[in-house]
Amino acid sequence: MQTHKVSKRRACRVVNQPRSTQNYKQQETDENKFLRERILELAKQYGRYGYRRIWAMLRAEGFIVNRKRVYRIWREEGLKVPSKQPKKRRLWLADGSCVRKRPEYRNHVWSYDFVQDQTHDGRKFRMLTVIDEYTRECLMIKVKRRLNSKDVMMALGKLFVSRGLPEHIRSDNGAEFTAKRICKWLTELKVETLFIHPGSPWENGYNESFNGKLRDELLNGELFYTLKEAEILIERYRHHYNTIRPHSSLGYKPPAPETFTLNKDELEMQYVS
Repeated sequence: MQTHKVSKRRACRVVNQPRSTQNYKQQETDENKFLRERILELAKQYGRYGYRRIWAMLRAEGFIVNRKRVYRIWREEGLKVPSKQPKKRRLWLADGSCVRKRPEYRNHVWSYDFVQDQTHDGRKFRMLTVIDEYTRECLMIKVKRRLNSKDVMMALGKLFVSRGLPEHIRSDNGAEFTAKRICKWLTELKVETLFIHPGSPWENGYNESFNGKLRDELLNGELFYTLKEAEILIERYRHHYNTIRPHSSLGYKPPAPETFTLNKDELEMQYVS
């Protein structure tokens, strides 16, 4: 019609298409409209999530929808699809043996590391993050202006009491982790230390991955005015990460989803229904 300056009637006759088909406008159902609105709400709330993680969250909320449908709506709304990350090589020595100790069960290998940020007044603070490498659960984020080996021992001590002792604990070669009293204390508890090679942060990949998500999804988008505000928001993120945020390596399920128990009356009602 634009090129040859003809009417719609003539153009439809030439291409053998009924005008009713040409004039048809798809009517969006209430169900699809609600799904679209919910996708936009989640994309706005979790700006760093891709459509796969949004799809997993929709499934957790009870939506019966496949990933292709979510992707189609995602593209129709012009939402940005994150680019794929390049695959990383496994770490091997010259003799073919693997460097990294692989976690095999819960409390088998923990890892910990430091993250640094600052409050609005420019004063820096540090965070000690502790991860269970098998479950991918963040066990603790200790927030303080300064963290030394004593703070590390106190934080680990609380976790050992509440979660039990891990068999191995992985870290870099920072002074806070290689202090003699920490090494001696862990040896007495029969917790084997796994120190990565200097300048090789990828050997502590699980913790580095979590720290990257923490910075990308929270620290880069929040302005902390006080240390207390930082503690509350960081702890809230840790709870969200463990109980709600879908993890791609766990089949888009959270590391430690919340559970609840039904009382006797609720169980009977559920049985009857």
